[in-house]
Amino acid sequence: FLIKELIVKKNGCLSLQKHKHRSEHWLIFNGNPEITLNKKILKPKLNDLIFIPKGSVHRIRNKYTKPVKIIEAQLGSILKETDIIRLEDIYGRIKK
Repeated sequence: FLIKELIVKKNGCLSLQKHKHRSEHWLIFNGNPEITLNKKILKPKLNDLIFIPKGSVHRIRNKYTKPVKIIEAQLGSILKETDIIRLEDIYGRIKK
């Protein structure tokens, strides 16, 4: 397993992505994130726990001024950045 803190600043948006080798558990501890999970849009509250199954398409977006902070617990056989498959990315990190 690997534990990370994710911070999404105001009007920030992480890439739309999925993973082949890991699932993730997200604990919301600050802000009001909008989470894409496959074809659903979730609006979790403080202390909500979101499960991201392996292979699921997901993204975190922050439409507000208060930063979104999430504790992410990764579980799987590969826990490296190389397991990120980006489908959309506003920062130009998709390799063609």
